[in-house]
Amino acid sequence: MSEAPSGQNIEGEEPSAEPVVETDEATVTENAELERTLGLSGGLAIGIGTMIGAGIFVFPGLAAGRAGPAAALSFTIGAVIALLVALPTSELATAMPKSGGGYYFISRGLGALAGSVVGLSLWLGLVFATAFYLVGFGYYAVDALGFLGIAVGEGLVIPIALLFGLGFTLLNVTGTENAAKLQNGVVALLLSILVVFLGFGILDAVGLVGEPTAPERFAPYGPFPILTTAALVFTSYLGFAQVATVAGEMKDPGRNLPLAMVGSVVIVGVLYVVTIFVATSAIGSNALSLAGETAMVDVGRELLGPAGGFAIILGGLLATMSSANASILSTSRAVYAVSKDALLPSRASRINLKYGTPHVALGMAGGPILLLTATGRVEVLAEVASFLHLVAYGLICVALLALRRDEPEWYDPDFRVPGYPAVPIVGGVASFALILFMQPLSQILGFLIMLGAAGWYFYYARDVTLKGAL
Repeated sequence: MSEAPSGQNIEGEEPSAEPVVETDEATVTENAELERTLGLSGGLAIGIGTMIGAGIFVFPGLAAGRAGPAAALSFTIGAVIALLVALPTSELATAMPKSGGGYYFISRGLGALAGSVVGLSLWLGLVFATAFYLVGFGYYAVDALGFLGIAVGEGLVIPIALLFGLGFTLLNVTGTENAAKLQNGVVALLLSILVVFLGFGILDAVGLVGEPTAPERFAPYGPFPILTTAALVFTSYLGFAQVATVAGEMKDPGRNLPLAMVGSVVIVGVLYVVTIFVATSAIGSNALSLAGETAMVDVGRELLGPAGGFAIILGGLLATMSSANASILSTSRAVYAVSKDALLPSRASRINLKYGTPHVALGMAGGPILLLTATGRVEVLAEVASFLHLVAYGLICVALLALRRDEPEWYDPDFRVPGYPAVPIVGGVASFALILFMQPLSQILGFLIMLGAAGWYFYYARDVTLKGAL
């Protein structure tokens, strides 16, 4: 194990070594003191707020078109894989409460090359995911204008998505506090809408407030589409790992961190499954497929009339807005962490003196996001995001196995994975296996991005050794 960072990148920059002191009240670093103010509810809010969105408002039409009512099983498969990764991530986060999350864990467990590939891939994976959320937002914005009597057509979907993508990027530049205030308000209102809507939808589906719906055949297209749909919708679960990035600010992290990560996946997974049940019961999978990205608006109208349609339009706007805003923030922090380790130029981690935000990293997030948003390719954007994150999640499990094997002196987690080594092994294998069920274009794009990241490492930072890397 390397006790100190060493080596230089092509620009002569070295990784920064930031000592960390952990206490029950705070995580103290050279540059900041992070007070432990987040409890279990705060951790759950971060996980749920980041994940809830596309799975409920954009995916039902696309998923039902592929798998029918069995899309509920696809969401369940995604949740199980996310849970198998959440436990190893919790252990690593309590041992290494650092910005960068999965990148930091993998770089210390598997070395600078794996760290570079994952760090840059996670950056671009979040870029693809954010572009997907923004396109979904554009579809709901057009529906909202139509509800107000302004018929603009789908030609404005991409311009609206681009406009709001730029707006969210600028919002994050002006301060994390502003972005956090928007996020908290959006999540609270969104959950209120969902609880009422899904509660009524369940009562309707079982015939307590209307006629019971004749059930469709559960898996009309067979078992294989269930797995391909699981690969598509896994984008819905990308947010649980964001809880790990606030490990240094969480009270009793050995207890609250794993509960927040696992709990957020379970809560969101249940909401996704219930949504598919309600939607297929209300209008059927064929109608959902034809309605596409805004199929839930038709479900809302079927259940509650125009008021239901409006509630879903509002919820879709809030959900895609919440996911896009949170992902832009996470993308910039991924760039920031990789830059601090000298695997990207140090200027990428520069802080804006006026607002205290990593404005260069935010620009490196916002620019590619706008380019990908302009393509409008919803399914490809979602699957490439899933591809890159599944690789990272699989390697997180491998990193845990490597760190447990060597047990370096600094590795002292407050939480240890139950069922070791079976849980990380199954989690890693399942993460890699799900990639096999994606469409070839998504696999090719994901592989090329990882290949490019490896090429960047050998060109720019092959002499860099990171502190703590095995």
